Amino acid sequence: MRPDDVIDDFDGDGLDAAVWLPHYLPHWSTRETSAATFDVRDSVLRLTIPVDQEVWCEGVHDPALRVSAIQSGELSGPAGSTLGQQPFLPGQLVVQQQPELRGWLPEGGRIEVRARMDLSLRSMASVWMVGFEEAPEQSGEICLFEIFGDSVSSDGTMVHVGSGIHPFRDPRLTDDFAAIGRTIDTGTWHVFAADWHDDHVAFSVDGELLRAVEQSPRYPLQMVIGVFDFPDRDGPEGHEPWLEVDWVRGPSGRYKVSGSA
Repeated sequence: MRPDDVIDDFDGDGLDAAVWLPHYLPHWSTRETSAATFDVRDSVLRLTIPVDQEVWCEGVHDPALRVSAIQSGELSGPAGSTLGQQPFLPGQLVVQQQPELRGWLPEGGRIEVRARMDLSLRSMASVWMVGFEEAPEQSGEICLFEIFGDSVSSDGTMVHVGSGIHPFRDPRLTDDFAAIGRTIDTGTWHVFAADWHDDHVAFSVDGELLRAVEQSPRYPLQMVIGVFDFPDRDGPEGHEPWLEVDWVRGPSGRYKVSGSA
């Protein structure tokens, strides 16, 4: 590991507010309805979705979803403007302006996350890097992993791991995303990684190459770590999905995580 790599191993008794925002795109919603349910204990971040957690952007986002997520950046304009990260509707307007956060915004290098999860047929967990969006076209995404509970085999040993690039509003990128089957137990620890180069991104699980994409965003990206539940889909209503993260590693980039090695 290079000496300038950051290591967030969640050793404290909470999240570092200078690095992480425990909300999911709150500018399209509010702080209250976008708040994550989480705990930091025994050097592990645990994100969960209790059965009574509110629907995010209820009546606006389709499909309906509940989410607990943290993100390492936040940028939005005033309420009523269209200046917000990751809009999901044309001409979407900011509901509540948020304080700017430049927590961790790397611009290349190897990104690693050690994670495990418990999902039902109607839930999903994901970690991705997405543009900080100082300009709207700087919005591309590198998805380290996206795992749906309905892709996990009945014995829990085979799963489809999604990874790749989503362009969103970046005209220089094209959508290149695929879910590839792997024999892993999602309830045990695995290292999901993306080697982010100037002209390509290589994705791996536990050091084994999953796939490579011959394109790359070339601007600061922030990390989003989240677990999702889709209440309108078939599945056990009483199940509380969770995603645990042991550590996050990556280059310091323009902004260095406080307390990093």
